[in-house]
Amino acid sequence: MAVQTVANTASGESADSAAPAPDETGTPSLGAAVALSCRECGTRTPLGPSFVCLECFGPLEVAYELPTGDPEALRARIEAGPASMWRYAPLLPVPADVAGKPNLNPGFTQLVKADRLAAELGVTGGLYVKDDSGNPTHSFKDRPVAIALEAARAFGFTTLSCSSTGNLAGAVGAAASRAGLRSCVFIPEGLEQSKVVMAAIYGGDLVAIDGTYDDVNRFCSELIGDPLGEGWGFTNVNLRPFYAEGSKSLAYEICEQLGWRLPDQIVIPVASGCQLVKIDKGLRELVELGLVEDKPVRIFAAQAEGCSPVSRAYKDGTDVRPVRRPDTIAKSLAIGNPADGPYVIDICRRSGGAVEDVNDAQIVDAMKLLARTEGVFAETAGGVTLGVTRKLLDEGVLDPSLSTVVLNTGDGLKTLDAVAPSAGPSAVIAPSLDAFRAAGLA
Repeated sequence: MAVQTVANTASGESADSAAPAPDETGTPSLGAAVALSCRECGTRTPLGPSFVCLECFGPLEVAYELPTGDPEALRARIEAGPASMWRYAPLLPVPADVAGKPNLNPGFTQLVKADRLAAELGVTGGLYVKDDSGNPTHSFKDRPVAIALEAARAFGFTTLSCSSTGNLAGAVGAAASRAGLRSCVFIPEGLEQSKVVMAAIYGGDLVAIDGTYDDVNRFCSELIGDPLGEGWGFTNVNLRPFYAEGSKSLAYEICEQLGWRLPDQIVIPVASGCQLVKIDKGLRELVELGLVEDKPVRIFAAQAEGCSPVSRAYKDGTDVRPVRRPDTIAKSLAIGNPADGPYVIDICRRSGGAVEDVNDAQIVDAMKLLARTEGVFAETAGGVTLGVTRKLLDEGVLDPSLSTVVLNTGDGLKTLDAVAPSAGPSAVIAPSLDAFRAAGLA
């Protein structure tokens, strides 16, 4: 096992990070959230740090009493809110004053209208890239971590933790540092060095485990049940129902940035599958609240060939079978046993979408294509998503005449090794005009 440890700087919570006052039932106030509900059997339990239904062992998720009434008034309230995901606070499990608390204020990232990319791919119905590399730690993980942080405060946790393939570790470290909490995060050994450094820089404990992400996740589940884990909030384990809701904000933003309308098609990268499941939930909530007009949305899932248990199950018509040893440059997607894999398949089939995968060469080609056409340097997960988009267009599965949104979930500076062999100087010349001419660059 390789272990990297740095000194903890947090000495405790500040007055600003105190837990929300409980309501009359003794439950901490988390906005419109009223209970946890089992996705399988519907059993409800009180809000708390639980993630598995005790009746059927299905996954728990947050149940709400969402605002009802005039959709126009709710739209106006959202539009008047902060330029962050907290403009949607009425639809999330967070206290009403969340925007004023010490947090990273992620969200409301660019929706890039990708006309040059669309021309290269033959898309005529409008192509957009939701670029979440603009978040504080340069990945979409800042969104779910921001929600998990509020749950951790509400339940009195003093340490924020996670199992991570890289991006989440950095997001947890940064969020905990900003909030004045201790952090201790766990990663599989062998991640990109840039992600290791980013996770370590915030002053928390970073522990690398000799094994895969799934080994790390199992270890964290054991730690939760041990006295050693007392007072620890694991964003993607015991706080998972709250953490997962952060991805809904992507759906909200996309639709608001499209002028309060649903896209026709959306392509989403899949690691655990949680992001896709919650984007689907967010889209349905907007329809139920009357904020967008209902219409079909085809949802497509993208995986890397070297870790594609969901894609393989979709194509074979079988259950999702774990991948024991992922082998792909898209390490942020290298989860061999995705918890929400079956739900991803159900959503893609229900919506008329599909699940597809691409190899490492196609991932790199897609990263370079996006950078060349739109000036967006995506990490390898973004290359997976665009690579799958291009493959599905070539195969006639994606409709080029429909509006399409492609997600880029992180910054390419985090995965430089993937493109470094094919990205460098066009030429090395002497400092003279004759040398410049001779190189054929004039």
